[in-house]
Amino acid sequence: MTDSWIALRRFTQARIALGRAGHALPTRAVLDLQLAHAQARDAVHFPWDIEAFAGQLRDLGAETLILETPISSRSEYLRRPDLGRELSEVSRSRLRSLNAVEADVALIVTNGLSSTAVERHGIPLLRAILNGYRSRQIRVSPVCLVADGRVALSDDIGSLLAARVAVIIVGERPGLSAADSLGLYLTFAPQPGNSDAQRNCISNIRPPQGLSYEDAAAKLLYLTGEAIRRGLSGVALKDQMAELLD
Repeated sequence: MTDSWIALRRFTQARIALGRAGHALPTRAVLDLQLAHAQARDAVHFPWDIEAFAGQLRDLGAETLILETPISSRSEYLRRPDLGRELSEVSRSRLRSLNAVEADVALIVTNGLSSTAVERHGIPLLRAILNGYRSRQIRVSPVCLVADGRVALSDDIGSLLAARVAVIIVGERPGLSAADSLGLYLTFAPQPGNSDAQRNCISNIRPPQGLSYEDAAAKLLYLTGEAIRRGLSGVALKDQMAELLD
């Protein structure tokens, strides 16, 4: 194949220079696309073993809480995104009665739209994050694990824990180039009603193709420190980490 774009393949996972077989794509390209589509669907519907995940977190020395949203099934989660943004009343009551120490950061994990991402990358990412927070003496709440959550769930949990900052790790919407990508969202002064403009996002965490665990944790540590120091997050908090390294 003489397509001049072939040399660019090594720089991207995007589907470029696929070639042609008559009036259609070559068989290999068609099969690769079908496989990617199947992997994306599996990532959405694959059940998250939250109990096993909690056990692995405890092995890291982290206190954990398993909470719930009002959602009763994965199908309802996909149809009712609003219900993924809040805790069930039972979980809310549990957090209200929790005698947790005052925390700088409420740390939350949910499978979101990719259980594959959380299963594959969640524990090593959390290890890097927790080690970073401990090194800076940033106080972290018990890690809250919630199946079928959305990003704004961090506002509900963070406000109930009276944390200064809420950080949620979520399985990102799978695409045809990546079905296992994790995202991080940080919000200062979490409370219901916050908008996405008040959050900072670190996305595409999925080594080796995407961001490494260590780089993501370092970026989160920087943003957390700046959010606490300056009392803000989101569009008002610019990422100037690279300037500090120059």
